[in-house]
Amino acid sequence: MEGNKSAYSAASPEEQQNHSPPPPDNEEKTTHLRFLLSNAEAGSVIGKGGATINDIQSQSGARVQLSRNFEYFPGTSDRIIMVSGTIDDVLKAVNLILSKLLDEFYPEDGGETDPQSKIRLVVPNSSCGGIIGKGGSIIRSLMEESSASIKISSQDTYYPGLHDRLVTVSGSLGEQMRAVELILLKLVEDQYYHQSAHAPFPYPAVAYNGMNYGPNAPGPKYQNNRSPNKPQEDRSSSITIGIADEHIGIVVGRGGRNIMELSQLSGARIKISERGDFMSGTSDRKVTITGSQRSIHMAESMISEKIASVADRE
Repeated sequence: MEGNKSAYSAASPEEQQNHSPPPPDNEEKTTHLRFLLSNAEAGSVIGKGGATINDIQSQSGARVQLSRNFEYFPGTSDRIIMVSGTIDDVLKAVNLILSKLLDEFYPEDGGETDPQSKIRLVVPNSSCGGIIGKGGSIIRSLMEESSASIKISSQDTYYPGLHDRLVTVSGSLGEQMRAVELILLKLVEDQYYHQSAHAPFPYPAVAYNGMNYGPNAPGPKYQNNRSPNKPQEDRSSSITIGIADEHIGIVVGRGGRNIMELSQLSGARIKISERGDFMSGTSDRKVTITGSQRSIHMAESMISEKIASVADRE
């Protein structure tokens, strides 16, 4: 149905290599595309010893990068993948990735219709206007031409420092690839879009094992890690404070939402002791805050304010 709309619609890797080349413009322009993958999907794309991701790069000619463990898109437990290269190479790589995920995570049910799935693109706020258009005119035409569903997340988000939105494209593989191609062609027209490639994974790491959240969670190193040459107030240290057990839920929030926000705003790492692990001689849980003196002070103040604001309402 939609297969004849795009060279990338549902072509096998072999067919892709033999399809007629795009216009020279497509070959010369370099760009990138970011989208989200679950941890399981990321593992599938990487493959044993990186074999799969190397194959994808070899077949497509594009560069494929993944955020590290716990480098999640805010509000999700999904990692970010960035594919970069010429427009043609990027689309080849995306098609290879989506085809693989479709085979592994969306098995066919034997019906006549193609399996449906979705891809969530990460697009800077400033570039979304070029996809939406005046009164939604462009996004409507993209949906009509691709037959895919395209939804853009609201700008009303509680995550500090988040300058991206999610563009969710749903449909069959062919419909998704046609929509992705049309969206990418719009994005490359935006002179500011290429800047997002310089910081592909700008979000702090969040470790969900136990109750350990924050930008300095075990794993990757970040620019906000303090070096010994920094002034004293910027050097990393930690304090442990006690918080009444009944108030821990206020600090953590549903699904870790509050503590993630506190960590992102302050830049500190916040770790809460397990249930039953109290400050000596009290029934207060241990809350360890790690970071610069400035970030520790900010996190401590914000925690106190959050608890006080809820206590005042009780």
